[in-house]
Amino acid sequence: MEFSPTTQTVLDILWYTVPFVIIAGVLFESKFRSGFSKAAFTLSKRLLNKKTYHLISNVILPTEDGGTTRIDHLIVSPYGVFVVDTRNMKGGIYGSAEQPDWLQRRRRYVNRFENPLFQNREHVKTLQTLLGLSEGQVHSLVVFLGEGRFRTEMPGNVVRGWGYLGAVKARRQPVLSAEQVDEVVEMVGSGRLKEVLRTQLDHVRNVRGIV
Repeated sequence: MEFSPTTQTVLDILWYTVPFVIIAGVLFESKFRSGFSKAAFTLSKRLLNKKTYHLISNVILPTEDGGTTRIDHLIVSPYGVFVVDTRNMKGGIYGSAEQPDWLQRRRRYVNRFENPLFQNREHVKTLQTLLGLSEGQVHSLVVFLGEGRFRTEMPGNVVRGWGYLGAVKARRQPVLSAEQVDEVVEMVGSGRLKEVLRTQLDHVRNVRGIV
């Protein structure tokens, strides 16, 4: 079949460009999946009522030894402060709530990593101390994003993907007043936590000096 010069030119262009469009689409999808953690929690601002839930990402907390520790996300609401640790992993995940180390296995690749529940407990304790909140007002939540699958029973306070929205919305008993919610958001956002820690450490030193 013969085509007009114009039609033949269009076909020639498509012949060379379509494969590149397909390859670009595959690469974009791969990049999107690898960045799913940030995308998921950015979109969650729209899925959670912004008047009720306040999302604060990449929270740097001071530690008593003068260092810092990072929390992936905080969700502050009348139903408590959710301390969210996110993991973007592939392959099979093995671990229980009380095991100090968990295992990631993908074909021949084996990775042993610290139980994220243990790490998040320390974040929860630090926040309770700095914000003056009780145990029932701060909740730990570990979220696995990506293609990873638990090959053992999934521990409590651990969810996959968008399941974190259900875990957050499942708490319906208010534990913080509107004033407390505003104060937590302001303290975390303004960096006042470092000042609070310094005041507490000075108080401890003074008490020790008196003793």
